[in-house]
Amino acid sequence: MTTSLRSILAVFVAVALGGCDDAPRFTQAEPGEASSGGAATVNKADRNAFSLPSANLSPVRRLDFSVGNSFFRSPWVIAPSTTTARDGLGPLFNTNACQNCHIKDGRGHPPEDGDSNAVSMLVRLSIPDNPDHADVIKTAGVLPEPTYGGQLQDMSIPGVEPEGRVRVKYEPLPVHFRDGTQVELRKPTLSITQLGYGPMHPETRASARIAPPMIGLGLLEAIPDTAILANADPDDKDGDGISGRPNWVWDDAEHKVALGKFGWKAGQPNINQQNVHAFSGDMGLTTGLRTFDDCTPAQTDCRAAPSGNGPDGEPEVSDNILRLVLFYTRNLGVPARRDIEDPQVLAGKNLFYKAGCQQCHTPQFKTSHNAAEPELADQVIRPYSDLLLHDMGEELADNRTEFQATGREWRTPPLWGIGLTETVSGHTQFLHDGRARNLLEAVLWHGGEAQAAQRQVLAFDAKQRAALLAFLNSL
Repeated sequence: MTTSLRSILAVFVAVALGGCDDAPRFTQAEPGEASSGGAATVNKADRNAFSLPSANLSPVRRLDFSVGNSFFRSPWVIAPSTTTARDGLGPLFNTNACQNCHIKDGRGHPPEDGDSNAVSMLVRLSIPDNPDHADVIKTAGVLPEPTYGGQLQDMSIPGVEPEGRVRVKYEPLPVHFRDGTQVELRKPTLSITQLGYGPMHPETRASARIAPPMIGLGLLEAIPDTAILANADPDDKDGDGISGRPNWVWDDAEHKVALGKFGWKAGQPNINQQNVHAFSGDMGLTTGLRTFDDCTPAQTDCRAAPSGNGPDGEPEVSDNILRLVLFYTRNLGVPARRDIEDPQVLAGKNLFYKAGCQQCHTPQFKTSHNAAEPELADQVIRPYSDLLLHDMGEELADNRTEFQATGREWRTPPLWGIGLTETVSGHTQFLHDGRARNLLEAVLWHGGEAQAAQRQVLAFDAKQRAALLAFLNSL
């Protein structure tokens, strides 16, 4: 969509609403609104709501889904082992199974006091870009920390020292609503102790990332690039304060630049590459696309440890296992909306629009006709994300660049299924590092391009806040 067309539509909507900010846009649910994932939507709202196959997946194809699920859930073991299909874990790793981070295919959380490992929270590492390493930055998006690489791994196999221990401490940060109500946010401070391989580079940038939920990934992948780019306005030519930008990243298989869609900074172009990098960074497993262990030259014990690669150089994760895991992660269904006709939910939806949240959390897309899986094609979906980068302000900044993303930019996370977080994952910790303990806190952390929306919410009274949360929890 061109800038001029967006401006014309904005005027049209304002006229249609009578030019009054308080005029309700929605007095009833929209047609098909409950089916967030189109025909792939699943009708479950229990603890397994994120673990079901797309509703339109045939019984025969559900067999592949189940096999992929088994590889996603089952732990990998140390090489050498009689379990040759699942050996090669490490030598350095964060977990031994995908499911340990994405518990019930849901959202991770920061480590609690007393936890020995972070598990479902990762710490990305890098140092400032250096033109002498332009080739690395082109394909990796960052310049990894020289001794510890691009990701801290706090677990290891016997005989290999873990890289360090991750801890998060919080300090209170009070925020006041216009009506005098106070909310106490918690500001995190990340620390890495017990470094196993000496000090880090003095300019190391560390960024904590909790594991995101797995639902609807194939549908997001099926959104045409043109539809995503139509919402980009990097120079804010329409003057609305929102300047969503695409992240152009490296496609390892195609050996070319592609549009980033996945990860907290949209650093991966497709699900398969996201999976490959997770196998490598999270579990130390090789694939046909990444054939090396995640050991730096300084980590000699790591480099000398036994490999699970086959006798003819076959990777630890075979192409067939990778294919099955890809099929599984592409076809996890999105739960249906709940209570869409409830008056409080409708009131909250109007407030969501009044605050301008939909400018980044784009409600609706249609997937491509030639999607990777036929069940995902031509679906009207409601992810509530534009998949673009936005400056979220200094308070949320990690000061770590990633391809085109600056240290203040994050990809708009999809909101579908967010109201089932506690049911599925057993907690309500949100944002990239889990600092927000509930949805209201998550909203109040918004800054930068979302500052105006945050200020609108701060002006809401208790009834309006309850309505906004009712809407979010219905997604």
